[in-house]
Amino acid sequence: MDDKGVEDAAILLMSLGEEEAAEVFKHLEPKEVQSLGEAIARMKAVTKERIGNVLDRFAKESTEMGVLVADNDEYIKAVLRKALGDDKANLLIDRIIQGSDVTGIESLKWMDAGSVAELLRNEHPQIVAAILVHLDPDQSSSVLKFFPERQRNEVMVRIATLDGIQPSALKDLNEVLSKVLAGGQQIRKSSLGGVKPAAEIINMMGSSIETSVLDYIREADGDLAQRIMDNMFTFDDLIKLDDKGFQSLLKEVQTESLIIALKGASPEIREKVFKNMSSRAAETLREDLESRGPVKLSEVEAEQKELLKIVRRLADEGQIVMGGGGDDEYV
Repeated sequence: MDDKGVEDAAILLMSLGEEEAAEVFKHLEPKEVQSLGEAIARMKAVTKERIGNVLDRFAKESTEMGVLVADNDEYIKAVLRKALGDDKANLLIDRIIQGSDVTGIESLKWMDAGSVAELLRNEHPQIVAAILVHLDPDQSSSVLKFFPERQRNEVMVRIATLDGIQPSALKDLNEVLSKVLAGGQQIRKSSLGGVKPAAEIINMMGSSIETSVLDYIREADGDLAQRIMDNMFTFDDLIKLDDKGFQSLLKEVQTESLIIALKGASPEIREKVFKNMSSRAAETLREDLESRGPVKLSEVEAEQKELLKIVRRLADEGQIVMGGGGDDEYV
């Protein structure tokens, strides 16, 4: 959802009133709650016209969506696969339809990375790996940054070699978190772990940590390290996108975010960006880059990570084809 969509959702929630808005928030993911909360906090004055447009649009769309389907299971399978692609959809289908309850692990999504790391610090690397593959890659990478280097690297090896999670293991995970899984005996093996999620987590780490982790894995298993690298897509790999894909990407990126991300980009990537913009837009962007003062590398890497998330989303939607491939300094 773009910034305007978030603002419209915030306006709708504010129009509902506190109790109704609270009920809606109960059904949202942590990041969605944070995004909407920030939008509401930023919102000062909204015109009656905009409020009316938002409510009219909601009424229209909710009316159009009022038809129920005959087979809910097949419907949600088809919708999720169309929206997310087979791999991601199958993970959710396992949880939604097969009853794979990971409520204890899901609660970690509401905790800050330091608290999660403290909770898992003394657990076996295999347990930590099995928990982290249930979290978003950016949260998992943030948690791992709090671990000692050797422990962090060992966990990444376990994630990369993890071949699904058995129901009994899911029960053990929730015992670690003082939670109880519902219906665990009936759950089939969950299709989590493996080279791809390991690559996604490493992608979210700073450059120095990324190098350390890959070097450690390479020493233990060179072939595994190569397969992880084949699934990674870094900011430097943007140069591999064709012009059509690059233009699709630029449509989704906010100008301010792009400026900060490009502060740490190679001349080749900058030229690739300019090439895929109009002459006027490219000239404006050049001037903004030249006039912008020093930016912390951590801020640059954060914006580059956000841009890579957009790349992965567009790739999942089939709009672009990806080719695989943080420390605080000033650039």
